[in-house]
Amino acid sequence: MKRANVIVIAALIGIMGLGGSAAADQSLKQQFDSLFTLASSGAIIYQDLVEPAKDSIAALGVPAVPLLIDKFSTSSARERWAVIHILARIGSPAVPLLTEALQRPDEKIVQRVCWALGDIKDPAAIGPLTAIRNHASWQVRDQVCGALGKIGQAEPVATETVVAALADSIGEVRKAAAVSCGKLLVQEAVEPLVGMLGDDFYGARFSAFDALLKLDSVRVVEVLTDSITGATLLQGNVACDLLARIKTDRALELLFEQTFSLDPSRRAHAAVALIRGDPEDLCGFYEFLYERELDRLTLLKMQSAHRAASHDSQ
Repeated sequence: MKRANVIVIAALIGIMGLGGSAAADQSLKQQFDSLFTLASSGAIIYQDLVEPAKDSIAALGVPAVPLLIDKFSTSSARERWAVIHILARIGSPAVPLLTEALQRPDEKIVQRVCWALGDIKDPAAIGPLTAIRNHASWQVRDQVCGALGKIGQAEPVATETVVAALADSIGEVRKAAAVSCGKLLVQEAVEPLVGMLGDDFYGARFSAFDALLKLDSVRVVEVLTDSITGATLLQGNVACDLLARIKTDRALELLFEQTFSLDPSRRAHAAVALIRGDPEDLCGFYEFLYERELDRLTLLKMQSAHRAASHDSQ
């Protein structure tokens, strides 16, 4: 056994041998602090002690949880990660105290507790998490959505929470909500996610894009059919990229329809997406596109996409 493990285990034995008195509680706090110094250390000389120290604190179980929660007030990223790792190792027994901590006034602690609950993945945390979904701090709302997605249980209260958050005023929250809609396979989120393809925050926009690829493609194309013609330039162009990734017959037909747009930018984007979605021209659209298009810039974009598609298929 390595000397590092011997040191940490010896410290743990000392803690577990203590009684329940106030003096014992103080001694527990001192031992915890010593172990946590090792668990969160970035010093090379202590690198063999880091993981054994985390394991030793985790072995304490529930008594260590309040001390770990208090450590969430740290400004050190290394200490924050150490707390997350240890709580994940304690697992479900830590959830009751963590959910109680969601009511603390310190927003920094609350958002990090949400993060820890997401990593533990216990469905028992869903109710307490959704209870603070309208928290005044956007960072907390962001972490609530992220945690629900990580837990991965599509309970109605969880799906309602992430769908509602798609309309949050903060882009980071909308992004987290879109990611969780994809993880939870929330089919009722298709329409708002399609609307988010024109979101002014790129993170939310591309997270919505990725989420839609995980949902029912027939429904996604139906919604796009109803909305793409009247969409903003940004939303419509991103929708074209999405249709190229879906690649169903109807998706490619809808792309072809967009090549008739009066806007040369939309025609170009739709044509390029169509070439990417059907690189071997199985639908036979290429010749018609080239013969009909009069805009030189659009033709150049199509030719470039065609060459790239030909190269990728080789």
